Amino acid sequence: MTVYTVHHSTVYRYGRPVRPGQHQLLFRPRDSFDQRLLDCKLAIDPEPVEIRWIHDVFGNCITLVEFNTFSDVLEFQTTIRLDHTPENAPDFRIEEYAREHPFAYDGNELPDLNPYIRRHYPGDAAVDQWLLKFVAPGVNRPTGQLLMTLNEAIAEGFSYQRRTMRGTQTPAETIGLQRGTCRDFALLMMEAARSLGFAARFITGYVYVPDRDGPTRFGGGSTHAWCSIYVPGSGWVEFDPTNGIVGNRDLIRVGVARTPAQAIPLSGSYWGDAGDEASMEVTVNVKSVPIAEAEDRI
Repeated sequence: MTVYTVHHSTVYRYGRPVRPGQHQLLFRPRDSFDQRLLDCKLAIDPEPVEIRWIHDVFGNCITLVEFNTFSDVLEFQTTIRLDHTPENAPDFRIEEYAREHPFAYDGNELPDLNPYIRRHYPGDAAVDQWLLKFVAPGVNRPTGQLLMTLNEAIAEGFSYQRRTMRGTQTPAETIGLQRGTCRDFALLMMEAARSLGFAARFITGYVYVPDRDGPTRFGGGSTHAWCSIYVPGSGWVEFDPTNGIVGNRDLIRVGVARTPAQAIPLSGSYWGDAGDEASMEVTVNVKSVPIAEAEDRI
């Protein structure tokens, strides 16, 4: 058992007081057999007039925040603590019919998987050309091996480059530049898998970085994005092409979606001029809590 604490701070600053509109937060982790939420706190300044919680179409827990005031600073502070059970190695228990690719999904599951099989960029030939480097057409390959090859090809063949601009690169842009962010790599992995007939979905959350964790600081980590592929017999298997991880090791799953645009950690609006927004500061700290200390708190 590993217990993580995550503190996520976002501060917007404006050149003059503006009135914040509705903001939407996606920060509460999805409870499951491999991660269990122990505590969740949210602090907002200025004080909102209403906070409510809903589940979106994917079952993610969404926080909707309404304001009725003017301010030149808008601050969101979230803190979560969860029990995490890591998978240290991939364990592909695949149904007999799906052990080799290509295969067809079971007819009972196909209607629900179809939206995740459909490509987000159907006219993008760059992905198909890139796949030809290591996937020979008409040749059967072990399904698990094929997916791990895709994951490793992105982790080893592309350079990570932090980007402050909003949005996600298209797979063609990522292939052309040979670099990108975690969101770009997750989308490329999804599109490559979908082009091969797999169902794939986008995941947003946090990553724990052990090298940044120690007694002299709160912790290390960042918001992160990866993807999952549906494998008959194993279900939704997580792949992190940024770090070459298969499974959930060091990954804290918060939200899943069909596309990256549907899984934004924080979004919203304000009444004012476009030039009023002066800056945005985001800090994320992820810390591993000693088991004895965690048990005392539970």
